[in-house]
Amino acid sequence: MKKGTPQGLRDLRQPAVQEPPKITFPCDYSLKVVGDAAEDFPACVCQVIVRHAPDFDATTMQVVDSRNGRFQSVRVVIRATGEQHIKELFEALKATGRVHMVV
Repeated sequence: MKKGTPQGLRDLRQPAVQEPPKITFPCDYSLKVVGDAAEDFPACVCQVIVRHAPDFDATTMQVVDSRNGRFQSVRVVIRATGEQHIKELFEALKATGRVHMVV
């Protein structure tokens, strides 16, 4: 009997090597920005996004309140030009001090 792993099967004792998903830029890129619920939170998010994605259409923005009303998520789609573009947008959103999470 031959020892080892049959061809086509992965040895589960070894960590899986996962490569990040390949994104072809430019592309439409969805973001969900979460922060404390406030009347001006969506406008704050929109201001940052427009600085980084001037062609962003604010009428497509969706605002969803959490079940208990404590948080809001602002969902947008931008035209991303590259990884650096996305990274700079994430950093700018977090720099507002009002954003808890960007997904």
